[in-house]
Amino acid sequence: MVRRTRFIRHAAVVAAALLLSAGVAPAAFADGVTARPDPVAVQLDAYWTAARMAAALPGDAGKGAPAGPSTRAVTPTVDGPRPGEYIPPSHSFDGIPQAGTFFWTDATNTGRTCSGSVVRSPGHNLVLSAGHCLNGYSGTSPKRHLAFVPQYHDGLKPFGTFPIRSNGVYVSQEYYDLGAHAGAEYDFGFAVTEPNQDGTRLQDAVGGVRLLTGTGYFHAPVRMIGYPGGAQKPLECWSWTTKWASDDPADPGTFPRIACDAFVGGTSGGPMLVPTFDGWGVIGVIGGYHTGGNTPQISYSAYFGEATRDLYRDAVTDAPPAGPAA
Repeated sequence: MVRRTRFIRHAAVVAAALLLSAGVAPAAFADGVTARPDPVAVQLDAYWTAARMAAALPGDAGKGAPAGPSTRAVTPTVDGPRPGEYIPPSHSFDGIPQAGTFFWTDATNTGRTCSGSVVRSPGHNLVLSAGHCLNGYSGTSPKRHLAFVPQYHDGLKPFGTFPIRSNGVYVSQEYYDLGAHAGAEYDFGFAVTEPNQDGTRLQDAVGGVRLLTGTGYFHAPVRMIGYPGGAQKPLECWSWTTKWASDDPADPGTFPRIACDAFVGGTSGGPMLVPTFDGWGVIGVIGGYHTGGNTPQISYSAYFGEATRDLYRDAVTDAPPAGPAA
């Protein structure tokens, strides 16, 4: 009976996926959740025109930018390529359904963007990104018109626009308390989405990648994807991750490190993916040490371990999200 039930649920999911691929939104999904048009998504979809999305600036201006005069100098062997190190090239492509970009407007009404990926969750509604991309968002924050657009490219929104739920952004309390640099080991976050303008949940529309934690620092091959600010297409690069122990007391910790060319502002939060038996798994996101790295050639991630699992559990159980200390 259990096998038969699983088969029926699987068949229903497949049928829903076929309907979606044909441009038809089903009336209900396999778990009984009814699809209803979302008026907030309709408004956001209308707001984020091709022109506004193209004009959005990076929400992570530090990624790929050399250290300024007020910061510690960066040498070729610190937060950058090592002498003679091979830097795998990146190239533009049309993206994958499970990766996309956040769009929002800041306090000056300037469009901003950061990268993210859809992770599998019981609610079929979860996006993974960097903590410094999501940090500080709440219903009254300067982040307005906040939405996630999976597989955005060339001004297109092939799966629609997914609003971020009010009070649905999860960043570790440690990250809020310590800040972007002292808390670099906690530079990850989750955003809970609402259905798109057709009433379709995110994971039902695009699928999801498996969140992998506690898997170590060394992975190969790794496929890294990110959306440079202002670019019409995402970048991808195939490389491998190694272990980087920080030599900067302002950014303490140990981080996965990856060499990939041209990953600049906007790519923060982009996933580091590894092949799995059932698709892709994510072992990191661009962030962590120096909020992802001060050069376009080298990127970092916070290590995904117990703290990541705890934050994921909070997000999927609708626990009260953390926030800055009062």
